[in-house]
Parts: sequence; structure tokens; C-alpha cells
Amino acid sequence: MRLFFREHTFLIAVQIVQFFVVLSIYWLDGYRHLLPAFYAIFLGLFFLTGYLVYHYLSRRKFYKRLTNELSSLDDSFQTTEASPISQALDHLLKDQYKHYQTKIKVLESKQEEHLKFMDQWVHQMKTPLSVIELIAQNLDEPDSSSIREETDRMQTGLNTILYMARLRTIEQDFHIKPVNLSKMIKDVNGENKRFYIRNQVYPNVLQQKQEMVVETDEKWLFFILSQLINNAVKYSKGKSNRIDITIFEQEGEAVLEIKDFGVGIPETDKRRVFDPFYTGENGRKFRESTGMGLYLAKEAANHLGHRLEFESQLDQGSAFQIIFGKTQNLTRV
Repeated sequence: MRLFFREHTFLIAVQIVQFFVVLSIYWLDGYRHLLPAFYAIFLGLFFLTGYLVYHYLSRRKFYKRLTNELSSLDDSFQTTEASPISQALDHLLKDQYKHYQTKIKVLESKQEEHLKFMDQWVHQMKTPLSVIELIAQNLDEPDSSSIREETDRMQTGLNTILYMARLRTIEQDFHIKPVNLSKMIKDVNGENKRFYIRNQVYPNVLQQKQEMVVETDEKWLFFILSQLINNAVKYSKGKSNRIDITIFEQEGEAVLEIKDFGVGIPETDKRRVFDPFYTGENGRKFRESTGMGLYLAKEAANHLGHRLEFESQLDQGSAFQIIFGKTQNLTRV
């Protein structure tokens, strides 16, 4: 209704002015009978009102469509009245929808090509890194350790890039199956053995039950756990020589906790630790932080249906928990 009156405000104003102009001409010509003049104004207003009412009722759906927002792109194919302007609007929206879909398909194709390129590039870079590492094993110390330390950093960076690319299509990359958490921790610790030794921070594995099995994706859980352990070790170096990795059950849910005794997270950074590219105060101090590790871990956990929570106190350390829901805790079954 409001749009209708806004569109016809000028027409109403012109008609009213026209009435008074015609009456003024008769008045100046010496015609002084007011009753016929008022009757003429009444007839003019009556026909103007009739036209406006008919025009609004016949195009009510059209104005409502212009006023209401589209809830989805498919609403573009709705039809209104058979009036020429309504049909023109329907045709325009359909053309825009087709143009938009074409653009989307082109962008999706380019994005898919980019992701394939990134995937191939990361795998290609891993081969020369492995060769460099083999060569470094035959060198004398400390050159061997220094080179292998740098290759480990490059390997971690390449893995981050790879998982960042895969995250966009993570729904197609799932393989949910029962995973033994103890074995998972053992595999991750074995993968990070040199990282522990180099930083002189060592894992202390604790668990309430001998075996705990959860339903998850093994590859993505390995990545999440590796990111949390990497952060725990990095922010404990020089302050503590251990991190605690604990498996326990809480209210029917399986919990995997990585606790460090390092620098902790400042209060001002806590609400943004999972934001992409946010390094915070600790990231600026330690320089190596990209701000993507916790973001990727959080996103992957959300897609898997797990919860990633944390507690932290400045200068006392942090505890990150991967929480598997009751339906994902197969130990209870």
C-alpha cells in the first residue's frame, strides 16, 4: 500500500491542481455559482479515487511482491498479474536468475580447479621435502637437526594449506567409522616425536578407561588433535616440559582433552581464538602463528558434530576439549 501511494503521489497532486486551475478559469470568467463547482470537484475526486482503487486491487500482488523480500532464489519464478508491467518484471527476474546461476556455475568450476591445483601442488611439494629430509639424515649435527626442523615446519604449513582447501568440500571428504582414541593419540604422538624432542615438551597420556571408541572421521580427527597438540607444545616451550592428554567420559559423552601449562590465553583474546587469521597477543609474541589452526580445527569439529571447547588462565595454561556426543560415544553401546 505504501509503495502504491508513493508511486501515485505525483498523479494525485497533478489532478488536484488541475481541478483548482479549471475552477479558477471559470471564476475569472465571471462564473460565480459555487454548487456546480463543488459538484464538479466531487465528480473529479470520485473518478480519481475509483481509478486508484481499481488500479491497486488489480495489481495488489504486484506491489506486494515488490515490497516483500525474496526468501529464496526460486521465488524469482513466481508469477503475478497479467498486466504488461507485471509480466515485464517476471521476465526480468527470470533472466537475472539464469544469469546469476550461470555466474555461480562458472565460479564454482574455477574454485574446484583451484582446489585441485592446491591439492596437487601440496602433494608435489611433499616429495622434495622427503628427499631433503633423507639427505639431512646423512649430515653432521647440528646441520642435520636444523634442516629437519625447517622441513617439519614446511610440512606443517603444507598440511594446513591442504586441509584449508579440503574444508570447503568437507561434506564430500567424510568417512565416518569407529575410532579408538588411545590408538589415535599414539599415532599423533608418533608423528610429532621430533617436534616434542626439539621443543623439550613431552606428552603425558592419561585415561579413565582402557579403551574408548568414538564415531568420527579418522583423518580429520587426526588433523584436529595435531593442531591442538602443536599449539599446546608451542605455547609451553620454555615454561613447562609437559602437556597432559586425557581421555575420559563425562555425562555419557566422550572427552579428549589436551592441557598445557604454558602462557595461557589473555582474557581479551578468548572470544576470538577461533576466528580465521586472528593471532592475538600470543601469536604476535611467538611469530610463527598463522591464526588458522584453531579456526580449521573448530570448523572441522562442527562439521563432524563434535564440540571444541576450552578453558584458559593467563600464565597458567590452557585446556582444549574435543567432546563427542552421546550418540558418537560407542564405548557406551
